[in-house]
Parts: sequence; C-alpha cells; structure tokens
Amino acid sequence: MTISIIIPTLNEAENIGKLIHFLKQNSDNTLVEIIVVDAHSVDNTEGVARRAGARVIQSAKRSRAAQMNLGAEEAQGDILYFIHADCFPPETYIIDIQRFIQDGFPMGCYRYRFDSDKFMLKINAFFTRFGFMWCRGGDETFYIKKSIFEAMGGYDDNYVIMEEYDFIRRARQKYAIKLMPSEALVSARKYETNSWFRVQVANFTVFRMFAKGEAPEQMALTYKRLLNFKGIKN
Repeated sequence: MTISIIIPTLNEAENIGKLIHFLKQNSDNTLVEIIVVDAHSVDNTEGVARRAGARVIQSAKRSRAAQMNLGAEEAQGDILYFIHADCFPPETYIIDIQRFIQDGFPMGCYRYRFDSDKFMLKINAFFTRFGFMWCRGGDETFYIKKSIFEAMGGYDDNYVIMEEYDFIRRARQKYAIKLMPSEALVSARKYETNSWFRVQVANFTVFRMFAKGEAPEQMALTYKRLLNFKGIKN
C-alpha cells in the first residue's frame, strides 16, 4: 500500500525543510508524496518546502482541520500519514505503518517524547503510551487508511482546535487504533514561553470544554487567552 504524508503549516520555514529531508531520507518507494498544506505563510514556508521536494498546496482557510482535509483530498496514497511540522517520527515510520496495517490496525499513532530533558515533560511523554483520550493529540502523528478517512468524513472543519480528538473519538467507535510502541520526537517550544503548570492548566481546561461539547471557537479563544504564544510561529 502506498503512503501520502500530509503536513499542515503556518510560518514553519525554520522546521519544514529539515522534516521533509528526514522523511525522504527514511522512506522507500511506498512513499508516493509529501504534501505540505500551507495557510499562506509569510516566512517563505512554501519556498523552503518546494526546494526540499514537497508538493505545496495553499489553503484558503487557516485551520489544521481544513488544511489536512485539503491534503487528504489531493493525496494519491492508500494510506494518509498526518504530521505536524515540529514533529519527527521514528526512522522506521514506513516499516511501522506497513506492519500495523497488515496486523489489522487501519489507523494508529506513536507515543512521543519532547526534545527537552526537563523532568516534567518526561512525565507528560510517559502517559502517551496509554489509550486514554486525554493522552491523544496531533503531536503523536497519525496514520489512517484513506478509504476509512473518507468514510468518516475527514476532520470536522468546525473544530479550529481539538480536531484530532474529535476525529479519534468518532473513529475509535468503529475501528481499532494502534498505539505504536516507538516514539515521535516533539518540539517543546510551547513550554519555552510558558511554564509546565500553565500549559497543563490550559490543556485541562480546553479538554473539559471539549468533553462538555462547548463551541470550538470558544475553546480556541480560551486556549489563546491562557497561554503566551510569543515566539511560537504556529
């Protein structure tokens, strides 16, 4: 089965080239394309991504859900693999996805660890090995058969935040999800401009709002109010 990688971006020129080179270096002929779906970045994300060998699509809507849906519509592969621009999967990602698809898991994600030695972030990462909903999120990266993604209607564009949680909540009612034993490497940049406690409060608050069914726009506003995003480009 062939694989299409989809990366939503907004002002990720600093990261996107390194990620694309890494993905290509550790791929084989089952990887048919890397699609970067950009939201009209102003820092030459598009140029960097094209030079690195990715196909770039511009999204009219600045929303990860909308961007990833657009990438999925354009994708040619049998399997969609969604990755954030500041996340690096294991070098074995192609083999891992093929293996677990063959084992009967049509979708799955990695555990993750941060690019930081801070003890509290190691605790956060430890819990990503468990199947609880509050342990999930886009930082783990996410693969899924395209046929199932389409049958599920893709990501809900109404979710301008928590789109991965909404999708997994719906999909896991019908399909098995594999928590792969290896780890993706995730940027700790959010914690560099906020304390660990501040991020945890923001995450907990928004997750409770999500569980209660509150409006995605209100969740996004609350998240931005609780955190300092200075220096974080996306």
